[in-house]
Amino acid sequence: MQTMYAHIIQAKKDNQKLLAVLIDPDKMGVDHIPEFFKKVQQSIITHVFVGGSTDAEKKMEMVVKTIKQHTTLPVLIFPGSHEQITEAADGILFLSLLSGRNPKYLIEQQVQSVEKLMHTNLEIIPTGYILIDGGIKTAVQRVSETLPISQHNVEAILHTALAGQFSGKQLIYLEAGSGAKKMVAAEIIQEVSSKLQIPLIVGGGIRSKKQLNEIYEAGADLVVIGTAFEENEDFLVELKS
Repeated sequence: MQTMYAHIIQAKKDNQKLLAVLIDPDKMGVDHIPEFFKKVQQSIITHVFVGGSTDAEKKMEMVVKTIKQHTTLPVLIFPGSHEQITEAADGILFLSLLSGRNPKYLIEQQVQSVEKLMHTNLEIIPTGYILIDGGIKTAVQRVSETLPISQHNVEAILHTALAGQFSGKQLIYLEAGSGAKKMVAAEIIQEVSSKLQIPLIVGGGIRSKKQLNEIYEAGADLVVIGTAFEENEDFLVELKS
């Protein structure tokens, strides 16, 4: 059976663009999942990411299990901490916050996750996570106590992405943050994607099909949308398969 990462690689080779819906357990009620995923199943969504900067009510496992009952799409954990790991998912983005220098999110959370991951069958995908200034102070910035990289500093963003690739990351994720006022600029995506040899994920601040297409055209291989779907589920209807 093809792994999720092998599928992402093949999609990149075939120029097939992927789209993930990001479900935050703190924001998505379990009772609403069946109705929401009826719309997801009819859209062009290819992946489901589950996670957030916090999981205040400890709903992660329940949310993932419920999602799995209502979709056959691959479900990946997008963890804010090692406490959000559940074997109910299919895989996990093993994130390192490369844009910050807080050791807690560069390596300490990862070390704390190992014992639990050793006893699961989750597909583990090493991912370099780069926080880009999206015009607001995001939950990631607050929780990680790190600053985003300015969109004006394209060289720093590129070098950080390449450092992630050179250190063995299998994916690079450029993130403007949940609820961002502005998405990652197309010029940044184009510059990074043209130099990377691994797939590029982009998320944050995307609220229209036009913006989605701009990001794809700039070179993103997988786009992540969360807040736009939370605020307007009809956006899913616009993205019919």
